[in-house]
Amino acid sequence: MQVNQTPSTPATAANVASGAAAADQPANQLAGTAAGKTAALSPDFETFLKMLTTQLKNQDPLNPMDSADYAVQLATFSGVEQQMKTNQLLDGLSSQMGAMGMAQLAGWVGMEARTTEPVWFSGSPLTLSVAPKAGSDRAVLVVRDAAGAEVSRTEAGAASGEIDWAGTKANGAPLPSGSYSFALESYRSGSLVATEPVAAYGRILEARAGDSGPVLVLQGGGEVAATAISALRAPG
Repeated sequence: MQVNQTPSTPATAANVASGAAAADQPANQLAGTAAGKTAALSPDFETFLKMLTTQLKNQDPLNPMDSADYAVQLATFSGVEQQMKTNQLLDGLSSQMGAMGMAQLAGWVGMEARTTEPVWFSGSPLTLSVAPKAGSDRAVLVVRDAAGAEVSRTEAGAASGEIDWAGTKANGAPLPSGSYSFALESYRSGSLVATEPVAAYGRILEARAGDSGPVLVLQGGGEVAATAISALRAPG
């Protein structure tokens, strides 16, 4: 007894070949579109399209990916690339704003800036801004040289305001030219209650860009951020 069998294998193979051809068709179209727009696309986006084309070519023809998945991938990558371009634009704007700030700071050159950073002393009195701790009854001005060594310690009273420092030691001997920093010790009933930096005026010689913003170069080579300047005044 013979049983007639339907030759299903050739038909199945034909279906597979047809599905593969259908899967290759959008891939070829996508690759052609990408090639036509090469000049307008960034290298990263070209690489993404090549990867996407390869993914289309090598997918299972019997179980192809949903076209919506490709749309999501394209939209996601496009969004990331757009964000990168936005960041580049913001960097450019930041540089322009920094240049504008430098142009404004150019007018500071030659002025005297008040800062708690070390300032240069060349024989002429320096103006200091002292502010003893509230409730203190005595204040002592401590002066240190560029090496951090204490060179002077004098009474400063208990009142806030500006004083002129003549640049002398406790015995009246003049100090040599150089960079000096100042601190104020506040006392109450003989006990030290606070030690705070004292701001002094130094001559500005240069304004330049720094990693964290504009930087001012003071006489003697000291550098201070523009944001650390608390006051400006004309020389003398």
